[in-house]
This record gives sequence, C-alpha cells and structure tokens, in this order.
Amino acid sequence: MKVLVLNGPNINFLGIREKGIYGKENYDTLVKMIEEAAEERDIDIEVYQSNYEGAIIDKIQQAYYDKTDAIIINPGAFTHYSYAIRDALASVEMPKIEVHISNVHKREEFRHTSVTAPVCTGQIVGMGLYGYIMALDAVCNMLKKDK
Repeated sequence: MKVLVLNGPNINFLGIREKGIYGKENYDTLVKMIEEAAEERDIDIEVYQSNYEGAIIDKIQQAYYDKTDAIIINPGAFTHYSYAIRDALASVEMPKIEVHISNVHKREEFRHTSVTAPVCTGQIVGMGLYGYIMALDAVCNMLKKDK
C-alpha cells in the first residue's frame, strides 16, 4: 500500500507559529510520527510539504502516475481558495482525506469553508497531529475493503 501525505503552506513552521493553535511539536516530529505509524502498518509512505501551490498539484498528479493508493492532505491556507488543488484532487480516483490540526470550524469565519473537502473522501479536523494517524487508519480501512 502506497500513501502520499501532502502538507501545504506554513505546515513546516509547526512548533514556531501560533503554538496555542498548532502546538509545540515541530514538523520533524510530525514527519517521524507519520513514518513510524506507516511502518507499523506496512505502508509505503511519502511525506511532502510545499509552500507552493504548483508543487502540490505536481505531487497529486505524480501520485496518479506512481499508482499511489491514497492521499492524505493538509492544504493549509490553500484549503479556502485553491480551486487548482481542488481540481487536481478531483482528477485522481483514490481515497483522499483532508486533515487540519486545529478545529477550523471554531476559528475565523474564512476558515470555515473548504473548497478541497468536497472532492475528498473525508475530513478530520481538530485532533492535533494525531489527525494524520487517524487519516492513515481511515485510508487503510478503505483500501482493505476494496480488496
């Protein structure tokens, strides 16, 4: 099983930015946590972060060619306005889970709308870094049912 974890703008600044919202753990801790969880579940994982919209779209498209089984994505601020990332996600037929570390529905009004969630299989919000592990388990369960 092959899973791509995509992180958008400023996720690399975990532990630096708005610690009261995103926590004190840094990005390396998140990546290590995801990689260890993937290893325990015998999943081939790639974790990628970019502050550039086009790079994220390129990764989504590459996932199609690489025959990736699922995508877990935290689009960051792109969640709220990137129709280009939305269209790229809509183009690939595989489970896609949108993850947000904070509960976006309890934050500023502009964060309440996701243009990417409607083309994803599901959304996990407000569970901190553990939301990524929940998403990993969700795609594992979905893919096992398909076999």
